[in-house]
Amino acid sequence: MKIATEYLLLAIAAFIIAAATVAAVLIVKKKKGSFDKKLSTKQLTTLGVMSALSIVLMVLIRIPFPTAPFLEYDPADVPILISTFLFGPLWGLVMTAAVSVLQGITVSTGSGIIGIIMHIAATGGFVITAGLIYKRGKSIKRAIIALVLGTIVQTVLMAGMNLVFTPIFMKTPLETVLAMMIPTIIPFNLIKAGVNAAVTFFVYKFVSRAVSKIFD
Repeated sequence: MKIATEYLLLAIAAFIIAAATVAAVLIVKKKKGSFDKKLSTKQLTTLGVMSALSIVLMVLIRIPFPTAPFLEYDPADVPILISTFLFGPLWGLVMTAAVSVLQGITVSTGSGIIGIIMHIAATGGFVITAGLIYKRGKSIKRAIIALVLGTIVQTVLMAGMNLVFTPIFMKTPLETVLAMMIPTIIPFNLIKAGVNAAVTFFVYKFVSRAVSKIFD
């Protein structure tokens, strides 16, 4: 019961943080005169719910990578990617930052600021790449291209980030990290990003229709 309560509190916190962040951006947009009340309500609610779902998924589903148990797959990026396709890369990036900070100060305190930075950089790279491509023409073909390129970008970014931060975080020589690249780090990130991309592709339309039915 205690664990369930903690998960609920985390989900509520994620919703509040994401909603507050979106609200702040919307206030700025309102001052600039580019404000649509109906769309803003849709963004605020959807991004808040998706942020809460991202945290819940990350807590509930954590699958260790066979060759390196300290690396764990989680589907937390799926709600972020869906939100990116719904509202664009800027909102996906806002959501990424909000979720990364909350995750870093709660369930992933062990990785500290380094974990927050790496999460924002990796997921942010995916979000910007996929979001910009899909925004230019919302079709199945473009969605596939966006998700494939996003997967590649996230994998490359994580390879680079591991070279910089893992020796510091794990207090291990750079040579040790380099030796882990091909058998462990690159495959793990490619699989993690690829699985999240595939799940996003298959559930995005369903979520999009559900959101439209609620707000339109």
